Amino acid sequence: MFIGPVFTREVVTAPRRARLYIARTACAGGLFILICTAWLLVTGTQIIRSSGEMARFGTLLFQFLAPLQMVLALAFSALLATSAVSQEKDRRTLVLLLMTRLANHELVLGTLMASMLVVLVMLAAAWPIYMLLALFGGVAFDQIARVFLVTLAGAFAAGSLGSTLAYWREKTFQTLALTVLTGVFWIAGCEVLRRSGHDWPIDGATWSTLASPLRAVEAAAAPFYEVHPSLAWLGHPAHGFVLVALVAAALLNAIAVWRIRIWQIEESRRLEPAEARPESLWTEESAGMQAAILSAMMRTEGGHVTAALTQQQQRRLKDLAAMHQQEWSEESAGTTPETSPDKMAAGSTKRPTRHVWDNPILWREICTWAYGRRILFIRLVYGVMVALGAWGLASMSSDGLDSVEAVSVLVPLAVLSLILVNAQAVSSFIGERDAKALDLLLVTDLTPNEVVFGKLGGVFYNTKEMVLAPLVVCITLGFLRDRYGIPLASTKEVVMMVVGLLVLYAFVAMLGLHAGMTYVSTKSAVAVSLGTVFFLFLGVATSMWMMVAFAGSFTYQLVPFAGFLVGGGAGLYLALGVRNPSDAIGWASFVAPFATFYAITSMLQQYYHPDSQQFSLPVFFVVSFTYGFATAAMLIPALDKFDVALGRTTGDESD
Repeated sequence: MFIGPVFTREVVTAPRRARLYIARTACAGGLFILICTAWLLVTGTQIIRSSGEMARFGTLLFQFLAPLQMVLALAFSALLATSAVSQEKDRRTLVLLLMTRLANHELVLGTLMASMLVVLVMLAAAWPIYMLLALFGGVAFDQIARVFLVTLAGAFAAGSLGSTLAYWREKTFQTLALTVLTGVFWIAGCEVLRRSGHDWPIDGATWSTLASPLRAVEAAAAPFYEVHPSLAWLGHPAHGFVLVALVAAALLNAIAVWRIRIWQIEESRRLEPAEARPESLWTEESAGMQAAILSAMMRTEGGHVTAALTQQQQRRLKDLAAMHQQEWSEESAGTTPETSPDKMAAGSTKRPTRHVWDNPILWREICTWAYGRRILFIRLVYGVMVALGAWGLASMSSDGLDSVEAVSVLVPLAVLSLILVNAQAVSSFIGERDAKALDLLLVTDLTPNEVVFGKLGGVFYNTKEMVLAPLVVCITLGFLRDRYGIPLASTKEVVMMVVGLLVLYAFVAMLGLHAGMTYVSTKSAVAVSLGTVFFLFLGVATSMWMMVAFAGSFTYQLVPFAGFLVGGGAGLYLALGVRNPSDAIGWASFVAPFATFYAITSMLQQYYHPDSQQFSLPVFFVVSFTYGFATAAMLIPALDKFDVALGRTTGDESD
């Protein structure tokens, strides 16, 4: 096969794992529950008397499900492709694959298609459900086929983007963050192009349809369409996106095929000077972790190392520990040693050693480049997005803002920052596991408090710009005024927004650590952690859209949404608590969807009835308590039953 043995092996072994069947069952079941929920919402508020009303329901439901499927396909294709390559690099198995007879294109395309196999299976499971929508009327079979064609092309382009970035960058967090930021710029750039209003040979709306996956699937789902005269040969605007997406995917994969060995050689050369010396474990980016491990060993009695390590590893670590003990004792006595381990071995230029804090994990996260120096580029990109948001607020405030315009700037920044914080948290733990540094940390006398809180402190320090920017925007809303001179947010509302965001930041950070501790596989940890955050926000958006589109009253909505909420709670518990069952996680999983539903209905009622202000404070307390309790439900077992959380007591090392 042209794709190669990597994809062939995945096709053969994937049916042996339960998660493939769970994924396709969840996809088909979720779509069916959404259709039933929408039907109950419609029949609970109005009577359908004619086939025309039934056809309008089918059309509206199809135009709602098509973009939802596209968003899911884009997100999971990019994340799974990124995590698959990052896992190979972190575990140093990519080097072994490059030493085989695999051609470059077999490795790149095979890994890409193997990581996207779950997405392809989910789309195959969704196909019969969409075909059933045609029974309502208002939906033609060619529309369904066109929507799936556009979805497949967009998913392939998103997966190619994530795969190429993963081969290029050496750290998991860098890859995840760059993939998310690039996707956001992709969608946002197309929306800016659509609203540009320039009188080009092809207008901005047509260009956005050709480039944006969301606009393309919207055009594919529309019953009527117009083709620009210069693009009449395409037959449909969505066909242009398919062509653009396939060309972009081909270019990205061609770059990866061309540069994969060059990127790996450059990374190996960067690590070679330290790794070539057997007496030193130090490299430019791993020096912090080695110093943290050795500092923790100094606290053990006599530098004791348990039998979890081989005798060779014990001797190697004890020699390093003795060397560093001598250096640190000289430093504490007032002398200034000016040699680092690798410089001592090489006998070259001297440099002063650094003092490690009492919590070496927190020291390593804050005082070293634990995630590579290129993390500065990620901060710069996010800063550009914040600057664009501030420019948008400033331009809109010239004529007076309203709450909807302000929220349109705040929500994207907040959601993106929550995703980046979660990505930093999950990558901070799985990176240590894949690099085999976690095993070394666990044989020291580091306490669970030091490990967990050290990681959390490092997460918030490394993402401080992402955390502070939305908080500053929230505070700024208290000083901006609408068209009538009234502040957009009162002091009480600003405080509630800031505290609510802080609770959500704590939740997503702990969620990332929980997934990293529970799941051994990088792909599983990333999919569970980022997938949970993604589904939470997507579930909120889906519920709000369905409430507004299918129902005019909120009286009878709890019963239609009951199945949707129970299914969401079951999925949340399956992701968070199935490995290490906990009553607290079970309660948090099933209460969170109902609390979120209450918050949504309350906010929408307040939106449609502005004179009613009694919902703000209850919504704030419900959301804060729910997600604060969920954070504690994951944090307490991580501290109290650290070995159980890591799966070390059962020897669970499966995916």
